[in-house]
Amino acid sequence: MKTLTAIVASALVYGAVLWPGIVAAQNVAFVTMNRILEDSPQAAQAMRELEREFSPRDSQLVAEREELQKLRDRLEREGELMSANQRADLEREFTARSREFRRAQESFTEDLNVRRNEELAKLQRMINDAIIELARERDIDLILTERNVLYASERIDITDDIIAAMQRLP
Repeated sequence: MKTLTAIVASALVYGAVLWPGIVAAQNVAFVTMNRILEDSPQAAQAMRELEREFSPRDSQLVAEREELQKLRDRLEREGELMSANQRADLEREFTARSREFRRAQESFTEDLNVRRNEELAKLQRMINDAIIELARERDIDLILTERNVLYASERIDITDDIIAAMQRLP
């Protein structure tokens, strides 16, 4: 039993002595994903594409909102002077257009969110590929992101390198 205790004790001492060396031998890096998503040229391109794709619909919604406001103002300003039928017709028109505007706005928001999520997923795949490629080139054992790290020194932060790699991609 004394022999087993001695073996375990020496193994613990040996492990305690070698553990810092083992940990230090690992190559660890850190990336700030949010910064890459903001600063990569692909993110800027995706935003321009979304703007180009959704700008016409957004302009239509803005114009319709302005028309609805004019209709509301007219109802408030002239409603008392109109006949009951004219006022009822104008109120029905306002209600119908408001309902259609809300539907169009909800559809726009839903479509925009779907496309934004598609572009974000595509961008995240590209970023992950760039990170993995850089990790393999530099023989990095572990790369962490800001989601799970309380602190990372600038010495292991490779965010700028990932952004540079993203800039070299087509």
